[in-house]
Amino acid sequence: MTAVLHEKTRKTVPEKRSPLFSRKDLPFYLFASPWIIGMLVFFIYPAIMSFYYSLTSYDIVSQPVFAGLKNYVTLFTKDQIFMKSVQNTLYMVAFSLPLQLVLQLLLAMMLNWNMKGIGVYRTLFYIPVLVPPVSISLLFTMVYDDNYGILNALLKLCGLPPQQWLTSVQLSKPSIIIMGLWTAGSGMLFYLSSLKNVPASLYESASIDGASAWTKMWKITLPIISPTIFFQLIMGVIGTFQLFTESYVLTKGGPDFSSYFMMYYLYRTAFKEGKMGMASAMAWILFVIILLFTILILATSKKWVYYEEEGK
Repeated sequence: MTAVLHEKTRKTVPEKRSPLFSRKDLPFYLFASPWIIGMLVFFIYPAIMSFYYSLTSYDIVSQPVFAGLKNYVTLFTKDQIFMKSVQNTLYMVAFSLPLQLVLQLLLAMMLNWNMKGIGVYRTLFYIPVLVPPVSISLLFTMVYDDNYGILNALLKLCGLPPQQWLTSVQLSKPSIIIMGLWTAGSGMLFYLSSLKNVPASLYESASIDGASAWTKMWKITLPIISPTIFFQLIMGVIGTFQLFTESYVLTKGGPDFSSYFMMYYLYRTAFKEGKMGMASAMAWILFVIILLFTILILATSKKWVYYEEEGK
């Protein structure tokens, strides 16, 4: 009986919680303080202030004047250039991103062969990634030049008419897409690393069962490297929505706003026109769009992303 009462008493006594900030945790907070301070100063505070500025009329010089949702309403109902920039950006996500992912995977599959000198080929395909985006854009201004460009010279040799790559409404975005494919070597390394982890025994078993190369790719290769595809898709969506350098250097948003992307229009609104409140609203709209795309990909990933632990 005494033991039972003692057990009940012991259970009713509340456990003491360790304080959030104790002396023994002081070294941890000291070493983490640079990151914590940097997070507060360079991320959280700017994010809060940008949201506040998006609700104001602010031109950097004068004091911000609260305007409510006026900036958002103006962007969606009156600013035709903004809607054009959204369409152009979605165009790049719909066409440029899939081409990038497919080309990266194909390059990785080709460079996954065990052959003499394969390291040289891998290096050659990766070298363009080391070139700064501005330099690549300047290089392609010469490649796409209407009169002296290398691309038009090759078309003439083939008996085809030269094209206005950067000065045509129809070709401005495809030209930027083609230029982007030149740096597919960055994602190629991720796929190449994943392909190295595919067990050779699976291919051997499939060959014994008479599976074709196409079946092996769909039933073995793609499911096993699907986490890498998932990662590349997420990062590709974020990167494509933030296209800026290509438009700024190659076309300046033209011709006829055909290469006006959201980031480029945000830059012009903020630093060329001085409408910081309107630019902040654009930034938050862009953030929400990227967030929605990311949530959509995450929600559908359970149906097509395979993790090795799930198969055990």
